[in-house]
Amino acid sequence: MKTLKKGDIVPEFTSKDEKGNIVSLSDYKGKKLVVFFYPKANTPGCTVEACNLRDNYKELQSKSYELLGVSADSQRRQSNFKNKFKFPFPLLADEDKVVINTFGVWGPKKFMGREYDGIHRMTFLIDENGIVERVIEKVKTKDHAAQILA
Repeated sequence: MKTLKKGDIVPEFTSKDEKGNIVSLSDYKGKKLVVFFYPKANTPGCTVEACNLRDNYKELQSKSYELLGVSADSQRRQSNFKNKFKFPFPLLADEDKVVINTFGVWGPKKFMGREYDGIHRMTFLIDENGIVERVIEKVKTKDHAAQILA
């Protein structure tokens, strides 16, 4: 797993959002972008994290940030997740892990003594030129917007 680091140029990627719309990195050229990866839609930690970002969305936008949530869930799961919690940002249904592998967030994890491969909960702040400004590796799900705005 080679994770993108501060100063790296984010390679162009294309995926589908929860509605089946094509979303590419180039759509955000000239904008600041927050790409947050979460393991699974509708699970407790992911819900808390995404709701925290939703509740602070206006403040994030006031700092010129656009948001993109990404997991390997299906379009349908992402759509249900977004509708249930009324998220104002797109959720990518990255089932083939194109975006996940682009950022290097897939790899070995441990949970309750069990080892498996999965998505590492990480967030990337990308500047207007597509360069990683900051990587948040230890995401505080309840206070994630504050970490981004710090």
